[in-house]
Amino acid sequence: MKRVCIVGCGAIGSLYAAHLARVAEVWAFVRREDHARALNREGLRVSGGHEFHVALNATANAADLPDCDFAIVATKATQVRESIAAVGHHFDRGAVLSAQNGLGSEEIVAEHTRGEILRGTTFMSGTRHSDTHVQYELDTATWLGPFEPRHTPYATAKEAADLIVASGLKAEALPDARPAQWSKLIFNASVNGVSALTGLPHSPHFADETQVSGLGHLLHDLIDEAKRVAEAAGIELHEDPWAMNKIGAMTNHPPSMLYDVRHQLATEVDFLSGAIAREAQRTGVPAPLHTAIYRLIRAKEESWSFKDENKHVVMENGVAH
Repeated sequence: MKRVCIVGCGAIGSLYAAHLARVAEVWAFVRREDHARALNREGLRVSGGHEFHVALNATANAADLPDCDFAIVATKATQVRESIAAVGHHFDRGAVLSAQNGLGSEEIVAEHTRGEILRGTTFMSGTRHSDTHVQYELDTATWLGPFEPRHTPYATAKEAADLIVASGLKAEALPDARPAQWSKLIFNASVNGVSALTGLPHSPHFADETQVSGLGHLLHDLIDEAKRVAEAAGIELHEDPWAMNKIGAMTNHPPSMLYDVRHQLATEVDFLSGAIAREAQRTGVPAPLHTAIYRLIRAKEESWSFKDENKHVVMENGVAH
């Protein structure tokens, strides 16, 4: 039986961990000791699209983690470096799938392990109700393929996809995963950015083009702009991001960046619109909309500490500015 590590047990990581625990020895590497204790004591329950309960191993101490044959890094993109730096050596003889939003996480993973690296993109979704309960919602595939700079063989991607499928989830191995990754990037960057700035969940507003004021026009323009950047980068998209947006707009699902903004947490914008803006600059293709969204969200992040500093000034001087 293979030994698998899931790095990060949020909603997506919990779905991977629970399903794979049915066909492999699973270890979850989490940030909090109480999270690890709860998983070791109670196991992990899945409700919704699938209904089952499993036992698994969990730790917040990298030294307690055994070497693993396969790992899935399922943290937020902003947490990849810290998490993989602690445990990457445990995967030196295995394979590591990076399952983050956006671009750039595979390069970070590759800095901290000698294992084979896989690009990954997933559209499944879930709601994490507690440390030990996750609800399975959108039953869609994980696309994965070789990370070219590491010369990972396609056979490794196929073996990983087969294991995920055997667990009860959907997965597809691709000889080149960049077209799928870019399809998700364009969809995610456009939807997350607009949601973070407007405060709207991914709702029918995002596909509404019936009036001049309709938000769908902006989403369409953002997607078309990013498609031009992808074309300049030599990427032929795996799926149409506009079609993906129209489907998602029926869900009223709050994107992760909306949650981050509401709670004043660091967002993944560097890996989303920021990645598109940098690639646009590299290829010489204008991307003013994504660049503007990137700068606006970074400024919003700056505003949280700026407001705190101003409060401090008011408290010290006794005057309002």
